[in-house]
Amino acid sequence: MVSKLLIALSLMAACVVVHASGVVWAFGRLRRAAAGRQTFWRSTWMCIRLAAFMICCHLVEIAIWALFYAWTAAMPDMQTSLYFSAVTYTTTGYGDLVLAPAWRLVGGIEALTGILMCGLSTGFFFAVVSRMTAEPSR
Repeated sequence: MVSKLLIALSLMAACVVVHASGVVWAFGRLRRAAAGRQTFWRSTWMCIRLAAFMICCHLVEIAIWALFYAWTAAMPDMQTSLYFSAVTYTTTGYGDLVLAPAWRLVGGIEALTGILMCGLSTGFFFAVVSRMTAEPSR
């Protein structure tokens, strides 16, 4: 059980690295993009790009978990692993696929990781929108 917990925490750490790297990269890009005059359409386009980028970060993180499930044969193939990982990471939890009892702790840690990373995305998105709508300092 301890070994499974360490594996799950390692996968969680990989997701945090992916997400933190993505947020830092996006923040740098947004800072340069926000330097010009912000119109409604320019701000809207920036939000669309940011949302798409954050979803791509989440998809990479889902793929990390899925690769692990496929590699360890916790799921029968990569397609099933990706589906299971997406449903678990997003905490949708349809229940049509389940891990073997030995791996269930790993699935739970994936769900917790997904909650945290989605929260980080939400916080980042909020910070960007707050900055876009803030009154310029005088």
